Amino acid sequence: QVQFVESGGGLVQPGGSLRLSCAASGFTFSRYAMSWYRQAPGKERELVATVPSAGGTTNYADSVKGRFTISRDNAKKMVYLQMTSLKVDDTAVYYCYGPSRWLQYGYWGQGTQVTVSS
Repeated sequence: QVQFVESGGGLVQPGGSLRLSCAASGFTFSRYAMSWYRQAPGKERELVATVPSAGGTTNYADSVKGRFTISRDNAKKMVYLQMTSLKVDDTAVYYCYGPSRWLQYGYWGQGTQVTVSS
């Protein structure tokens, strides 16, 4: 059974940093690209960042480029999101997920809340 368990969210002031973690299970982690998504109140869920199966070239939404860094540890079946220079607009529930073709299956975890506020 595919599962994602996110952690590391919290309340942070604008300009601050957070590191999110995600533990994945139920599939061969090292074979698949992994992504972070986020959903702000009243908005659609959006793709934030993606890392390929073996690491390497990552991709980011324009809104977080240069501020967020996605990484993974295939031995631990973990994916991370280092967030710096946080803005109020980054406030959302953050989710990790597998390949986009899995979106139809709805394997979403509980997510982790990030609130950026002074």
